[in-house]
Amino acid sequence: MTDLLKGGYCTPRISELAKALKEPPATIHYNVRQLEKEAIRGYKAVFDYKMIDQGFCAYVLIHMSPEENLDPAKIPKELAEYSQVESVDIVMGDWDIIIKVRTKDIEEYYQFLKNVLLKRKLSRIQTVASTKQIKDEFMIIKENK
Repeated sequence: MTDLLKGGYCTPRISELAKALKEPPATIHYNVRQLEKEAIRGYKAVFDYKMIDQGFCAYVLIHMSPEENLDPAKIPKELAEYSQVESVDIVMGDWDIIIKVRTKDIEEYYQFLKNVLLKRKLSRIQTVASTKQIKDEFMIIKENK
């Protein structure tokens, strides 16, 4: 079920939006539908990742080899297909790609690194592990007591 929720099987809470905005639910529903046509790409749940066995988060900075850089979108599109990859960005500067990877633990991340990233023609890879996340998907993360 978590994969479906991550993939966009969520809907806005019209009644809660209407209450917070002090507007009729019909008005909010109409406005949300308009935004969905124009600007909203989808909805997804924001998880406590430790509770769903994805508590290890790493940002991987990738510098592509010159031969791979001829098609700069090829590798990012391939990496986006892996379930462990939460986001993929093509960037400017010292790095070509930044991916956000979520796995159960560092051992599972190592297997991802070995089986996915190290098999490609990449000239340089650097992992930056997240030690604590404060904000995710525009939401401040509340501390569990």
